[in-house]
Amino acid sequence: MNDIIYKIGEGVVSPLGMTAGAVYEALCKGESRAQRYENTFGLPEPFFASLLDEDKLDSAFSALWDYGTESYTKVEKAAIVAAAQAINEANIAADREDVIFVLSTTKGNVDLLENNPYEPERPYLWRTAQLITEYFDNPNTPIVVSNACISGCAAQIAAINQLRYGGYKYAVVIGAETLSKFVISGFQSFKALSPERCKPFDANRRGLNLGEAAAAIVYTIGADEELDAGTLIVQGAAINNDANHISGPSRTGEGLLRSITKANEGFDTSRLAFINAHGTATLYNDDMESIAISRAGLQDVPVNSLKGYFGHTLGAAGILETILSAHALNHGRVLPTLGTDTPGTAAPVNVCLQSQATHGDSFMKLISGFGGSNAAMTFRVKR
Repeated sequence: MNDIIYKIGEGVVSPLGMTAGAVYEALCKGESRAQRYENTFGLPEPFFASLLDEDKLDSAFSALWDYGTESYTKVEKAAIVAAAQAINEANIAADREDVIFVLSTTKGNVDLLENNPYEPERPYLWRTAQLITEYFDNPNTPIVVSNACISGCAAQIAAINQLRYGGYKYAVVIGAETLSKFVISGFQSFKALSPERCKPFDANRRGLNLGEAAAAIVYTIGADEELDAGTLIVQGAAINNDANHISGPSRTGEGLLRSITKANEGFDTSRLAFINAHGTATLYNDDMESIAISRAGLQDVPVNSLKGYFGHTLGAAGILETILSAHALNHGRVLPTLGTDTPGTAAPVNVCLQSQATHGDSFMKLISGFGGSNAAMTFRVKR
């Protein structure tokens, strides 16, 4: 099949900015919104995280919706604002029958299990996705992807399959996540949270920071020769589950290695400008990624993690980090790994510590999650 999948619209809602361009500029300046929070969400322990400014979110949502902000939850508003940006840039009518919505989230409205002022179904992920598609008057049943931390990439792959085999012309892929007592306490119970800003791939890393965000991409299908220069194209994608452990990654990187190999099948990896890794700054994740990258023969390719800028955004991570990596690639730039100064992982990898120029036309996005789930996606920019 000669048809290719490519991006025609994007949207981002983040503590660093309310558009993809604003967030990318913040990254270029080395900004971060990760900070220490105390007495938040009713938790006795302090934590480091990156939280959305609710006033800015409500302002952005109010510009779209004239009937007040109370009828939608925080995660729903963030998802709708990001999707509206992407749909507007794509210049498509979202109410068409050939448009499919795919929602990626790991927790959605889970906080409503404790206190729900809405209808009883509101905490369910299917209801979140339904409300989003109803907002845009889309007639199709949305797809929900909730596959631990690989959800953002898994949702993109689900959208690609719908465009190739499901008869749809456009796919709106949305990743959205907000934090709550349930989410924070869960990671605290794993002892996975860092008491300071996270340090991906650093020898002295102490754990991850969590973050809130929403991001959206509109994909379509067409022929390469029809595309303008600068268009982001999906080159390859793969998911693999190594079934290693309910929460711990493989010590040998088997599942991620297989995903990397499949995503780059038939592709010249010398074209890679960089690898945007999952890079959570936990001991075992970063070691596992380094082993998989090295075993794939890509140990010399620049590697970065964006978690130091806005934390681990869970179901939004795969989409958010794809968008920002695409911006960097289009600007001929490899973004540095904020917070890291002394790389130290089980296998040596080329961690990017300073902003650097690149002439490569491609990048690879890696992501891993609980239950042994792993995904890799390779993207190229039309030259």
